Amino acid sequence: MKLPGSIRFLFPALIAAFCAPAFATVTVVSLTPSVTSPKPIGTSITWTATATDSAAGPLTFQFNITPPNGQLQVIKDFNVGTQSSGTWTSLPFMWVPTGIEGTYKIEVVAKDFATKDSNSLTVSFHVSPLLAETGVNPVVRRTVNPLVALFSAPSCPAGSTMRVSFQPQSGTVPATLTNWVNCHPPYTMTFEVAGMYPRTAYNLFAETNTAGDISDSPTVTFTTGALPKVKFPSFKVVNAASDTTYPLILHNPITFGQQPLFPDVATDLQGNTIWYYPPHDNNILTRPLPGGGFLVIEDSYAWNTITTHGQYLRQIDLAGNIVRETNIGAVQQGLLALGSVDGGPCTVFPNPAPVGSACVGAFHHDAIQTLPNGYIAALVDEEKIFRAGTQGDTSGLPVDIIGDMFVVLDNNLQVVWYWDVFDPAGGGDGYPELPVTRTNPLKETCGGGSSGCPPVFLLSPGNIANLAHDWMHANSLYYWPNDGSSVSQPGDIIISVRNQDSVFKIDYKDGKGSGKILWRMGPPVDGSPSDFTIVNTFNDPWPWFSHQHDVGIENGGAGPMTIFDNGNTRVSPRGLGSNCKPHDCDSRGMAVTFSETSMIVTPVVSFDLGGYSTAMGSAQLLDNGNYFFENPQVFVSAAAAVLGFGQEIGPTPAAPQIGPADILFNLSGPIHYRGWQMQNLYFPPGT
Repeated sequence: MKLPGSIRFLFPALIAAFCAPAFATVTVVSLTPSVTSPKPIGTSITWTATATDSAAGPLTFQFNITPPNGQLQVIKDFNVGTQSSGTWTSLPFMWVPTGIEGTYKIEVVAKDFATKDSNSLTVSFHVSPLLAETGVNPVVRRTVNPLVALFSAPSCPAGSTMRVSFQPQSGTVPATLTNWVNCHPPYTMTFEVAGMYPRTAYNLFAETNTAGDISDSPTVTFTTGALPKVKFPSFKVVNAASDTTYPLILHNPITFGQQPLFPDVATDLQGNTIWYYPPHDNNILTRPLPGGGFLVIEDSYAWNTITTHGQYLRQIDLAGNIVRETNIGAVQQGLLALGSVDGGPCTVFPNPAPVGSACVGAFHHDAIQTLPNGYIAALVDEEKIFRAGTQGDTSGLPVDIIGDMFVVLDNNLQVVWYWDVFDPAGGGDGYPELPVTRTNPLKETCGGGSSGCPPVFLLSPGNIANLAHDWMHANSLYYWPNDGSSVSQPGDIIISVRNQDSVFKIDYKDGKGSGKILWRMGPPVDGSPSDFTIVNTFNDPWPWFSHQHDVGIENGGAGPMTIFDNGNTRVSPRGLGSNCKPHDCDSRGMAVTFSETSMIVTPVVSFDLGGYSTAMGSAQLLDNGNYFFENPQVFVSAAAAVLGFGQEIGPTPAAPQIGPADILFNLSGPIHYRGWQMQNLYFPPGT
């Protein structure tokens, strides 16, 4: 949403722009690869750039790639370099080409955002085909991930498609098939093959579909390596699978800064690892992508040297290589360029920050790539200082309130639209449908380093109320194509806001919407009723969800809406509290239908999941009509660890039930952020 607003700067060093030379210049000195050209597909190549700036800087560097006969793509957006003896050096840019062979153009852009001066340098690098080594037969090579292979086959005819079949030589499990990929002659076809057991011999071959006629390539063999010597999560089968239609579970364990850090893993239904992504500082794997790969939010230093928390949004491939990335500093600049009044950095304000100060601090919880043209929508947190007494604060001091934005990024990772809960039209007091005076039901707060909170920058002891109000805590986004209508029309965004017990529909209209909140679904919050009425199908003492996660509309937007109902408000003294009957205070897996005409919500299922998770979780409708829910953080007993449970449940038209007759599969493991049940790593859930 393009809004009028003031211009802010990155951090105090950039204020020097006012004193910069009138004709400040940036010069790129060098762009150097770690290996010489040419190199075959799959080679890891690290690029480093240096530049000078006649102004004070700092200098930022962006890396772009133009593939053979293709268009320039931003791969690593602007990030601050390091300075020594007057020369700025970029952070390393690691590139692993896994597409087609040919000559690529690598461009670096160095930019001083204070003076707006920039300069670029482009060099060429030739990537050779793997097939050059053996001729016309397919070849298979190792990647940095011992469970992932790089398979390359000869070119196939235009108009045809190709996929890869791979199976253990023992034949103990069925063959796995990748997605079909369009042929692009005269180039070879390269696939990352993933979903294989460690230390196991596999047969692999390509299938080519030409006008319905499928031909097979010669078979090649590949033996996977051992798992690395890091701590892997362990799993236990609670209920053995009675349905094997979806034989893979993708797990995102999370430890909230504790050790050890577990890798993200995919397992079979017995909990055996068949894929992993090396452990990072509590990275959030937000979504698996069609054809393989993932969106992840990761910690590391970027423009802001105060925190590493949630500073990067990355797309990674199946081997774990970074395909492209942006960072909060680059997003802040994009927001400011669109006129955002709240979207700048948090490090530019005096201490204490005056009332009205606002900033964006980190990516959090979710990023999706289901918008038209492959655009990405990502959640970012924002802080804003409000006058004393806001939201009932009794400290007598100004109040730091944590809200949310989501940003829409185009195919070059540039911000093209955003939604800001604080500032719908530059006024700064929130939407009429969600005024900043409306508190959250459980009065959650955040301090420095609070578990589950974003980084907090604007608190000031004795000057600002001691704890920030965690007002929103949004946790999932869903792009609703055509609003579920059969009539072609632009789509909107569904956002789940945990601390408001609410699901909102935002007027996005494929980038042309107003950002208005079109409706709110959920129980009453701070005296505000829902825009919907819920039909109490199950005679439930608390029929609504609360503090919910992972809200999406299944079947391509036709419904139902699936929800992981954590139930915090229901379980709290404000809800059922000590009056809970057996199972009333467990988290629930829900699916509902709803009408935007009658404004009625009708529960389809409301499964008792057998344990209570205060946070996180996921919900999914499988194509076979069953449901998968990740109940991620269940306190089992004083003697047992907190566990997460991945559960496949068969639908039932009767009242909610729990037990062996309904649970088709149940796998326990460590605490999870999310989980997904999948056919394989190439075909993710639609939501």
